[in-house]
Amino acid sequence: MPYQVCQLAAEVTPFAKTGGLGDVVSGLSGFLARDGHDVRIFLPFYAQIARRAEPFMPVDFVRDVPVAIGPRHYTFSLLTTPLPGSDVPVYFVDCPELFAHDGLYHGDWLDWLRFAVLTRAAFESCQRMGWGPDVVHCHDWHTALAPILLKALYGWDRLFDHTRSVLTIHNLAYQGYVPASVVSDLGLGSHVHWLDAADLATGRFNFLKTGILHADFLTAVSRTFAREIQTPEDGFGLDPLLRARGDRLVGIVNGVDYGEWDPETDPHLFYHYSAREPAGKWSCKRNLLRETGLDERTAAPLIGVVSRLTPQKGFDLCFEVLPELLARRDLRLVALGSGEKVYEDFFQGLQERFPGKAWFFKGFNNELAHRIEAGADLFLMPSKFEPCGLNQMYSLKYGTPPIVHKTGGLADTVELFDSATGQGTGFVFDHFVPVGLRWALDYALDTYLHRSTWEKLMANGMAQDFSWDKQGKEYVELYGRMVG
Repeated sequence: MPYQVCQLAAEVTPFAKTGGLGDVVSGLSGFLARDGHDVRIFLPFYAQIARRAEPFMPVDFVRDVPVAIGPRHYTFSLLTTPLPGSDVPVYFVDCPELFAHDGLYHGDWLDWLRFAVLTRAAFESCQRMGWGPDVVHCHDWHTALAPILLKALYGWDRLFDHTRSVLTIHNLAYQGYVPASVVSDLGLGSHVHWLDAADLATGRFNFLKTGILHADFLTAVSRTFAREIQTPEDGFGLDPLLRARGDRLVGIVNGVDYGEWDPETDPHLFYHYSAREPAGKWSCKRNLLRETGLDERTAAPLIGVVSRLTPQKGFDLCFEVLPELLARRDLRLVALGSGEKVYEDFFQGLQERFPGKAWFFKGFNNELAHRIEAGADLFLMPSKFEPCGLNQMYSLKYGTPPIVHKTGGLADTVELFDSATGQGTGFVFDHFVPVGLRWALDYALDTYLHRSTWEKLMANGMAQDFSWDKQGKEYVELYGRMVG
């Protein structure tokens, strides 16, 4: 049966994006619409969105709607435009006082008010539309108040009698800590018995914890991540609560957009290829070597990196391993990324220390990211933790076997290659230590020397299907369990 689904998030690609969150909301919503469901997305009308070329149409019956957060009084209006490539309406909450500033995020202590208004505005808009969603699907701490606000502030409205809530955890590290004094401002003063007493006793209130307490169902963005966050090591202090709600927590691997990431049609590539006709990949490699100033005639394997340069991404392991490997073996390295200075300096130092073998681009370049995925022989992604990850799935599609740490979504999407049986899709190391990464890199480089084995490995990866048409069905099944 078709469901009515209200998607509530701080990011939606292509309008607002800093990471995978926006991709998930847009990709899942597009799938749900194709599958026959009524999906509506609510997103802040950030300043950067206002500068886009799309025609944002006002919603005539949702104009200058008052919302009070304690003593603070705001009004909002709705604008709308379709999600590109679909007929999914995206509704933008236009409240210039809160959202007409550059940047999506200003820090938990400043953002709580902005996202509380977003969440309230979504419910107020649904009321004015006369639309009672079957599911309110909220994402991460920003919109995690939706489940409790649905009960506490909107439970009186028969429109929401059948509405259920699901909270998807994309990143547990950010939880939305604010002073406990905001509880009354949020309209929850008479519902403190629904909140975490220990937090309130210490003078703070946790948006994400409150969502985990009150959502009808919880999802994590991979099966392994769902298990990891129930442990003290990876639970960021919420593991006891997540274990207590374990029967309502499921892991669903994110889908990827093969409309944008497909070597057969990728507009950013000068040559196209497929599993049936892979020759174009070698042309992509030569082009990438030429573009980065490396010798395009080399037969050496080429390792690619496209990443945010943060401690989460695991490049601390590379400090010891990559210089030694570049000195010891014949290989090439092309890296693209930006982030903390210590990692930027490291990759810049590799380029200076190993001219002709290593190259680094500081910053982000979407076209180059696509060409690295296509032109590299291997993709390095040694994340310390990774809730889901997308680049490893892009790499598989592009015939670029990934080298990954066995964590989160990387463990769920990359299978260790067995050269004896020909089974597997990449190179996976179990323990987050330099010797583990060194083993995986040496295994990968040794395997590359055997052409027929390597072509089998590439074909295995390219045969994987992580499209939303496949992954999205798991969400539909979950909605059915909640509603039915």
